[in-house]
Amino acid sequence: MTILFSAFLLGLVFNAAPGAIFAETVRRGATGGFRPAFAVQLGSLVGDATWALLGLLGVGLLLQVEALQWPVGLSGAAYLLWLSWDSWKASSLAFRVHENEDQQARSALRSGVLLSLTNPQNLAYWAALGSALSALGVANPTTTDFLTFFFGFMLASVAWAVFCAAAIDALFRKAGLIWIHLTYRLCALMFLALAINTVRDLMVTAEDPGAAAKKDGYARSIHASKTSR
Repeated sequence: MTILFSAFLLGLVFNAAPGAIFAETVRRGATGGFRPAFAVQLGSLVGDATWALLGLLGVGLLLQVEALQWPVGLSGAAYLLWLSWDSWKASSLAFRVHENEDQQARSALRSGVLLSLTNPQNLAYWAALGSALSALGVANPTTTDFLTFFFGFMLASVAWAVFCAAAIDALFRKAGLIWIHLTYRLCALMFLALAINTVRDLMVTAEDPGAAAKKDGYARSIHASKTSR
């Protein structure tokens, strides 16, 4: 129960933190309503579950975090730049709210999956899962412990997905076009800032791994895990 409760709280914090997924959820929900907003969140869970299962199955891929950071990070930065350009361009168009909902939902789902799979933070988070359980007092985590943590995290993620999509839908349901245009431009700027920050973090890691480890709590966990093996 301790692992389950801790995983649930960590899941809420992880999902509620402002970032690319939240910005994309707002952007989609501003014109499409609940379905596209929820689809982004649901797609991000697919990506999270993919990284989690790779770690739970003991795939050595996640243990080579340094080798994966650049390709994953650059892919994520490129996609964020595209989203920034697309959002800024769309802000100048005349929106037709709630039109083609099925198509919007499918596109939003793909976007959520891509953002999650190309997020270096997700890679570091699930690579450090063993150390995270050690911090909870589980010295030798079993398969049951890992699955319990995974279940608690995903339960929190689903709860947040529903809440976030519903809140955004309610917020923008009566919003005028001028607010939607402004929201799209703000999201474009946020995507651009996130892309620049992703590249900057990659360069910092390459130049000074020690400094990056001090900055990133997950990196410290990964280092501790490696030295203990």
